[in-house]
Amino acid sequence: MKRPPADEVQPYRPARQQRATDTPLKRHARALLFALLVFVSWGISFALYSSPDRVKVVVGEPSLRAIKAPRQLTYISEVKTQEARLLAASQVQDVYRGPDMEIANQQLEKAQDVMAYISAIRYDEYADQDQKVALIEGIPDLILPAQTAPMLLDLDERVWEQVITETLRVVDLAMRDEIRENQLAEARRGVPRITTHALSYVQRELVNRIVPGLIVPNTFYDDEQTQANYEAARNAVEPVHWTIREGESVLREGEIVTELAYEKLKVLGLLDVDNQWQDIASFSLFGLLMVVSFSLYVIKSQPLLLYRPRRGFLLALTMAIVGVTARLSIPGHTLIPYLFPAASVAMLITILLDGQLGVTAGALVAILIGFNAGGSVELVVYAFVGSLVGSLAVWRMDNLGAFARAGVYIALANVAAVTAFHIGNKAYDPVGLLQLAGTGLLSAALSASLTFVAFSVIGRLFGITTSLQLLELARPTHPLFRQLLIKAPGTYHHSIVTSNLAERAAEAIGADALLARVGSYYHDVGKISRPYFFAENQNDGENPHDKLDPKTSAEIIIAHTLDGLELARKYRLPDKIADFISEHHGTTLVTYFYRRASQDSNGNGIREEDFRYPGPRPQSRETAIVMLADSIEASVRANRPATQAEMERIVRQIINDRLVGGQLDECDLTLKDLDKIRRAFVSVLQGVYHPRIQYPEKAKGRARHSASTAP
Repeated sequence: MKRPPADEVQPYRPARQQRATDTPLKRHARALLFALLVFVSWGISFALYSSPDRVKVVVGEPSLRAIKAPRQLTYISEVKTQEARLLAASQVQDVYRGPDMEIANQQLEKAQDVMAYISAIRYDEYADQDQKVALIEGIPDLILPAQTAPMLLDLDERVWEQVITETLRVVDLAMRDEIRENQLAEARRGVPRITTHALSYVQRELVNRIVPGLIVPNTFYDDEQTQANYEAARNAVEPVHWTIREGESVLREGEIVTELAYEKLKVLGLLDVDNQWQDIASFSLFGLLMVVSFSLYVIKSQPLLLYRPRRGFLLALTMAIVGVTARLSIPGHTLIPYLFPAASVAMLITILLDGQLGVTAGALVAILIGFNAGGSVELVVYAFVGSLVGSLAVWRMDNLGAFARAGVYIALANVAAVTAFHIGNKAYDPVGLLQLAGTGLLSAALSASLTFVAFSVIGRLFGITTSLQLLELARPTHPLFRQLLIKAPGTYHHSIVTSNLAERAAEAIGADALLARVGSYYHDVGKISRPYFFAENQNDGENPHDKLDPKTSAEIIIAHTLDGLELARKYRLPDKIADFISEHHGTTLVTYFYRRASQDSNGNGIREEDFRYPGPRPQSRETAIVMLADSIEASVRANRPATQAEMERIVRQIINDRLVGGQLDECDLTLKDLDKIRRAFVSVLQGVYHPRIQYPEKAKGRARHSASTAP
């Protein structure tokens, strides 16, 4: 088979290498493109969408249709809070300042002046009776009925003095009480009650006619203090929590829309308003917050995703579809939010991309659902718990039964979440709870089904290796794997043992054991092209390398990785499997032929680069494990260690050589991982290459006879 040029079969450049050579501008452009795709799709759906269940109403006008609450909701009612505050303020008494004793003293002095003036008129020798009457009736502070002035003038001196004394006493006594402006008439009418009965009827009558004109308000309204008391009473009122029951009639057809009904429609998300700037700002701020947070998480925790365009596009497209679908289906509905298959998003991302990324995406979708449902904490918890359980159920999926298990776990989580939020409410509706629980079961089944369908289609569409593909590749009937068995049986056996080593080591450190096993099956598939040039396939004792110069032999050995990549393209092996072919030797040196060439030429004209594999070095933990397992299996098979200690020495030596040689620098293996891998390798090799007892000839004969007659 003619080997194609290296540049035609070299796999895609690993994302880590792209990241190392990328510029900050390109990295920022990728991140911005990812964020824009999600944000624009969300923004359009949020800004332009109007639920068909929403209505337009005007306070004071009749409702055109009957509206019921789609779900139970408790909120702080501004309408009820204002009513409670107005009631509290109405119970506050007006504050008055008084009685003001200064005013009382002024009126008492004025009374003295008035009585002295009347006395002067009485004793005026130059005025006749009519003039005196006119002067008395002209006193501005007195409101005297007719015939009062003549009566004052006809009194003798002793009686007049008693009237003066009683007038001053009554004025002083009346002005000591609180007299408001609106109580002045009542205070004046009360003068006869405080006039002494020791006087004659005429004297009392005169006092009762003189004193009312001298009584004035002495207590005044304190507007500042009253308003302060009003505000204190309003502020003392706690916000009123109002509960809307599921199925409650918010408005009946023809019913006048009240402020409270309008408020209920608003908090339930049933009020259809033209896209006010507040709503647009709210939607935009929420979308921006979610997208930026998620993008920062991807940049910091999943940076390699940005260098794999198809995977990044898949993630962005998934989140965009979920955002639009949630906006179109959730607002204004009661059961649909509980039916929404949020868990399928987390499960799909977990299977196709990454487990931690799936859990984070599940949390984001849960918040998105809660926002579309009017800020329902219950739905946030409900969606997140289901997504988390679903992600964990398919984290390391190795068979299709994982979908069924995930559906069961999600169903249990959904029912538990619904029950936890509703059973604590003494007024809960058992029928409604059963409906929600049933919807949770349907949501679990829908999530598992959608994930399975999407998983079967999307993986191939976006070039993502799925566990189903790996299971298909692991079958011995796969055409390429079968060719390996027929054309290179020694390499086939080597690959099987290597897969056992790699699988056990991957399980020990929590790597993808299935990927490691399948990658091991195909890592040496390039040897099909020239199987007889590799020692494990040489059964007749002849070695074709004995007739070739070391450089040509090295080129043939190195070429098996390039030949393998060509076969991988021909048989459409996933990129993840092709990585094992190109990375399982890294950039190591073909030591045997390099040393032969150095000895033959005494080191003259020998370039080390001609004897090195093109690489790249292992980029993942799984390919690094296969590199170690491949070298260790070949070395142990060649050296046949007689003791466990010797076997452990070989394993430790090869791991140290790869570590010191820098072959493990670009993968995520730690020293602790390497120690676990070493122990896993030793445990497997003990069962494969354990020392055997040498039987005598007779014993061997009996043993063969027993084996041939065994059932």
